[in-house]
Amino acid sequence: MSTESDPTLVLDEAYRPPMANGEVIFEEPWQARAFAMAVALFERGVFTWPQFQHALIERIARFDATVHGAREYRYFDHFAGALEDVLGGLSVVSRTALVERAEQFAQRPAGHDHDHAHDGHHHH
Repeated sequence: MSTESDPTLVLDEAYRPPMANGEVIFEEPWQARAFAMAVALFERGVFTWPQFQHALIERIARFDATVHGAREYRYFDHFAGALEDVLGGLSVVSRTALVERAEQFAQRPAGHDHDHAHDGHHHH
């Protein structure tokens, strides 16, 4: 896989998502959604990958500087926060609207994102 099709490979190793066998590991459905949203927005030219990378590095640095092991490090919390920072900074969407939408996504049941065209039933 080239870095052109997978911008996460451009991130320094310390800032890459958790991976196994070359695949990103998602513990919860919202993490996959946030990841896919970031890649899709990057591919559409909404922001550059260096802009996102900088925001992610800033988020992780702030966490490291203030937490001192008091909270568990959760990569996708930082990833989603960096996405909020980049989009908010570009005035693409208001921070309030972004947080509300993110919370709506997080509340969706697991499996909600499956491909309806291939699951043997249809929703009308």
